[in-house]
Amino acid sequence: MGFFAEFKKFAVKGNVIDLAVGVVIGAAFGGITKSLVDDIIMPPLGLLISNVDFSRLKIILKQAVMENGEIVHPAVSINYGNFIQTVINFLIIAFAIFLLVRTINRLREQEAAKPALAVNKQEVLLAEIRDLLKNDTIEPASPKDKTV
Repeated sequence: MGFFAEFKKFAVKGNVIDLAVGVVIGAAFGGITKSLVDDIIMPPLGLLISNVDFSRLKIILKQAVMENGEIVHPAVSINYGNFIQTVINFLIIAFAIFLLVRTINRLREQEAAKPALAVNKQEVLLAEIRDLLKNDTIEPASPKDKTV
């Protein structure tokens, strides 16, 4: 089998396509979560901590060098605010996925806990009689067993 034929066989497998769909959906979900964090959660959180914008928090190691009003060398800084923002994004995404998986698991448990269709006792007895007749395991009653 040639290299390209082998690659084609690999690429069109169901698992690869499922994975690709999962990646695309995950990227879209990431965008939604980023918007949730940036636009809905962070503004009140920033207000709570005195209008601190996490993305602007940094430690400047070396100031920018400017000549004639232009930046010749940009500042060197540790942007720990971006790290805090990324950690918060991760926690929110992880929590959202946890809630989703938890809900799915509970729905599965409820489905599994549903009782099987109620079977009529007569149907059970008739099925047992049928099975016994199929197997010829019913012994004829002796005349002594008859009670009057």
